Parts: sequence; C-alpha cells; structure tokens
Amino acid sequence: MNTDIIKINNIVDDKEKINEAAKKIKNGGIVAFPTETVYGLGADALNEEAVKKIFIAKGRPQDNPLIVHVASKNIDGLVEDTSNIAKNLIDKFWPGPLTLILKKKPIIPNITSANLDTIGIRMPDNEIALKLIEMSGTVIAAPSANISGRPSPTDVERCIEDLSGRVDCILGGHKSDIGLESTILDCTVNPPLVLRPGGVTLEMLREVDNRIDIDPAVMKKSTNDLKPKAPGMKYRHYAPKAKVKIILGERKKTIEKMKEMVDYYIDNNKKVCILTVQENEKEYEKGIKVVLGSRENLFMVAQNLFESLRKCDDLGADIILAEAYEQKGVGIAIMNRLNKAAGFDIIEV
Repeated sequence: MNTDIIKINNIVDDKEKINEAAKKIKNGGIVAFPTETVYGLGADALNEEAVKKIFIAKGRPQDNPLIVHVASKNIDGLVEDTSNIAKNLIDKFWPGPLTLILKKKPIIPNITSANLDTIGIRMPDNEIALKLIEMSGTVIAAPSANISGRPSPTDVERCIEDLSGRVDCILGGHKSDIGLESTILDCTVNPPLVLRPGGVTLEMLREVDNRIDIDPAVMKKSTNDLKPKAPGMKYRHYAPKAKVKIILGERKKTIEKMKEMVDYYIDNNKKVCILTVQENEKEYEKGIKVVLGSRENLFMVAQNLFESLRKCDDLGADIILAEAYEQKGVGIAIMNRLNKAAGFDIIEV
C-alpha cells in the first residue's frame, strides 16, 4: 500500500491538506493523525469494512475494543441515556484526555465495540484531530497508531516507522502533549470506575464525584479469560523489543539494586539501558542512561515515557531497567504503562 505522508503546520494554512486525509476516511480508508495523548490510527467508526482495516494494519486482536473520537460534546446519536455524572465529566474535561464508557446505540457496529454493548467515546484536545473528524463528516474509531503491543507513538516519525505501507495516510502534527493514552472511565457503573489511568488523574475526577475509584484489575496482570471492556486491559502493551524490568523500592535501595544488575548484565555481554530521572542520573556510572525528566514533574516523565522506551530499542538495548514511581496522581498512569511494558516483571527491594 502506498502511504501519503502529509505534514501539517497549522489548520488555517493547511486546511486543504487535512481535507485530503478526511476524504480518505470518507472513502473507507485509514489515517494516522495527531492527538494530545498519542497519535491515533483512525477510520470511519460506523463503517465495518473500514474499521476492519485498523485491526489488520496494527495486528490488533479483535476482542480489544476501539475508542470513538468525536468533534462535539453532543453524543446523543451514539449512546443511550447519558447520566448526570457523565454530563458533568464531559462539561469539565472535554475536549481532553478522558474517554467515557457508555451504553452504545445500534449505529455503532459490533466490530468497533468488540461485540460489547458499550463503547468508549472521547473528544480530543487537538486542532488537527478535531478538524479531521469534522471534515470527515463522521465519527472516527482510533486506537494508537502503532503496531499492536509496541510503545504508542508520540510523534509523526514513529508513526511512519510502524505504519508506512500499512495505512492510506499519515497526518503529521506536533509531538503529543501528554504522551500517554486517555484515561478511561466506565460510566455504566455507579459510581464510575477507572479502567485505564491517564492524563486526567483520579484526583481530578473526584472533583466531579468523590466516589470515583480505580478498578483493582488495572494494576494487576490480566488473565487470559478476561473480556476487556476498555483498550489495554488484557494484552501486553507498550512493550519495546528489549526486556523491561522494574525496580521498586526506596530510592537508595533501588539505585544500589540497579547498579548491581547493570554490572551483572554487562558481565554477561548484554547492552543495558537505565530509565531514570534527572535527580538520579549521576548515580549510574555504567549502562546507557535514558532520562525521562524530573521526579518533581511526573507529567514530563509521562510525556517522555513511550519515546524513551523506543529510544532504548534504537540504542540496541537487550535489557531495560526502570525505576518505579509513587502510585498517585499521574504516577498511577506511568506505573500502569511500565507494568504492561515489563509484563509485570517487578523486583522489590
């Protein structure tokens, strides 16, 4: 397949370029495009044949539901009655990195929802994404724009790396602001339950309803018989080619253990990357250091996480040793992604 690469500077000057991509969506094609979370791979959510192409291009299991992206807060045509809590969440967080799971209407095909009677919906906070949806004249189903299981792409070059030749068009904008996929909140239960943590934190959600909680399954290894209600719940995700190991514990013990492991792997002719923060960078004399940001700014760490995992692959790492983060605020989302990337290979010290 010939993939058109279209770079966008701003929607005012490049509206016609966005319209080219929108025409491909209208005609049943698939298009990678930027959002504030990560880049997405989109198709007309209401067109079964188009949606099938997403699963084929990504190599994505068909029991993994997709998220429908909309350009308006009015979603009455897509879902059954919206609860007052859901309406309040939409008012506060849309456009933004929050996906709400609601009961779907029959207009949404089963392939889009993975045969569930619910669907995840969000309104992205990205001008290019919103203009693409609007110009397409439909709503767009879009998982992340990567080969299934790989770290999600936060810039256009990574989309090209994974999907060139597999999709009709790659629409390039700026680097994603947040760097992690959206928070997914199940609004079909009362109180609502977080099924995937993201840029909208539990603390933020509780400003709307203080009963909102996180599904205990989020931070555990999933079982094979799980029927995922949200993307990312069942399968190994976000994984680089190198083996990832997480070291969890008090700072000094974590650094000591990581240095010991670095020595062991180097002695066994393995190339080791260390995922660390600015505060700890000077502690490691051996191994290749990949700095995510400052522990004082976990939103920066989140923004750089997926790109750093991909960078470790670029550097030819055999092993990636990652420091753990406190599970509060966006730290919950960071650890959720790291746990998935590592296949829950966690060493406690």
